[in-house]
Amino acid sequence: MKRAEVEFHNFASLGEPKRALEHYALQNRNRAAVIRKHLPFIGLVPDAMTPFLEIGANVGHSSFMLATEFGAEGFALDISADALRHGRREFQMPVVRIAGDAAKLPFADESLQFVMAFQMLSQFSDIEQVFVEVKRVLRPGGVFFFADEPMLRLLSLRLYRAPYYNLMRPWERKLYDWGLLGYLVKDVIGAQQEESFGIRQNHTMYLADWERLIRKHFAALEYETFVPERGWGERLVARRLPGAPRLLGGTLAAFCRKADAPASAAAEMGSFEQFLRCPDCAGTFRRDSEQTLECTGCGYQARDEGGVYTVLPTRERQELYPGDRADIIDFSLPGHQARLGDGWGQLEGRDGAEYRWAGAKAKATLAPVGAGKLRLRIRGHAPEQVFLQGEPVRVRATVNGHSLTEMVLSRAGLFIYEADLPQAESYTIEVACSPTFSAPPDVRVFSLTFSMLRLVPR
Repeated sequence: MKRAEVEFHNFASLGEPKRALEHYALQNRNRAAVIRKHLPFIGLVPDAMTPFLEIGANVGHSSFMLATEFGAEGFALDISADALRHGRREFQMPVVRIAGDAAKLPFADESLQFVMAFQMLSQFSDIEQVFVEVKRVLRPGGVFFFADEPMLRLLSLRLYRAPYYNLMRPWERKLYDWGLLGYLVKDVIGAQQEESFGIRQNHTMYLADWERLIRKHFAALEYETFVPERGWGERLVARRLPGAPRLLGGTLAAFCRKADAPASAAAEMGSFEQFLRCPDCAGTFRRDSEQTLECTGCGYQARDEGGVYTVLPTRERQELYPGDRADIIDFSLPGHQARLGDGWGQLEGRDGAEYRWAGAKAKATLAPVGAGKLRLRIRGHAPEQVFLQGEPVRVRATVNGHSLTEMVLSRAGLFIYEADLPQAESYTIEVACSPTFSAPPDVRVFSLTFSMLRLVPR
């Protein structure tokens, strides 16, 4: 699950940059408006927000909003280091960027004044574990603000998972515009792409469930619900029937206050390492002249890598950020081309979203670095052009001469191909894609794009 999160956000956060920036700006306007509305509950700004932590920050655009509009200082945390690095270029701000795990926050007890999270709690099977961690790192009287979290919808047949609007088929878009698609689909609209990538979302909480969880861990609460009114199909129910949040679902924005009042003023952000703790031994950090964080207890180190500190437990960091190894071809890492064979296009993209086009076939070589049964995992993207060729879009891998399973893609967008492998000392991989297309005057033959091939434990 964490591997899927890293890969999805590393690759997806950098696509369609203009569209993404417009989306981030809209999100920030909406989130800032909700914060302003609840400032009496939060307290005097920026003191009541410094130091802050945004968990699941993606590129850190909402941390940028909190810093620029409310004068707060703090941290942006996401499990994707590349997404944070991309955000560092797009959003220049005095925020410390940490690649870390929201279920095991690398922060000291009672060190933070304000924690916020957007569209990320539902990506945990155990949402309460995140609440426990947030409560641990909040100072007494501190506030946890989360928003854009889905409430389970009662009025739905839950027939299938729907994609984002731009990936919908014409009939799906029509039903969406009429406000009827939500009555048919599982979860929330747009969950299909994350699910197909291996991210298992937790859309099981009615409004009453969210309230119970909040009141179990926090002393005070203010919240708002946002019920969908897409077209006449949902507008009629939302405006005429009681209990719309339960009937139609929607999203929740909540402000949760930890019990008691702070005993002293919050520390200054200048020496930000004082707020952190080692993910291996929970020891304190010091920062040297090269800006490297080092644990005073066990010697754990985290370097400043392009403005991001990766502060994950050692074993987890080695799995999620393995670097250049024989069992992985990550097109964002220099030297990966040594394990590529014929059939790959030139390197394109940037900042963790590098990719190569493939034609009808492309070859590569991988080798295990440890014991155990393995799967082949291939990360790619299917462009809209390949679906216009009038035949099914297929991906199949052949490994050491043995054909593996075939995957048929139904929509444009990101995808993951996985298949079990027999044990071997090395793997010669051929990826076959169909159909192909050309884009004159370019003479190349195109099919799908790929950004990673790797061996993973079954």
